[in-house]
Amino acid sequence: MMSRIFWNDRVVPFRPGETIAAALGRAGILSLGPEGAPVRGRVFCGIGACQACVVSVEGGAPVEACLTTARDGLRIGSMPAVGGRND
Repeated sequence: MMSRIFWNDRVVPFRPGETIAAALGRAGILSLGPEGAPVRGRVFCGIGACQACVVSVEGGAPVEACLTTARDGLRIGSMPAVGGRND
């Protein structure tokens, strides 16, 4: 049985020991933020220093996708945009 995570309900396979960011990147998912968030939601540093790749795991608090090891069955999604303009 293949190990998989779910990105916004899309099935994404991963390799043992792979981070969430690596698995999503291999699947062609490069934008991790909500629509309209031009900077946040990309993997910049890959070492957790910039916090640009924060995602929600199981609806919980933000975690860095580049530092978090994928585990079978995890449900992952974009963090809501904050601090946006209300024009």
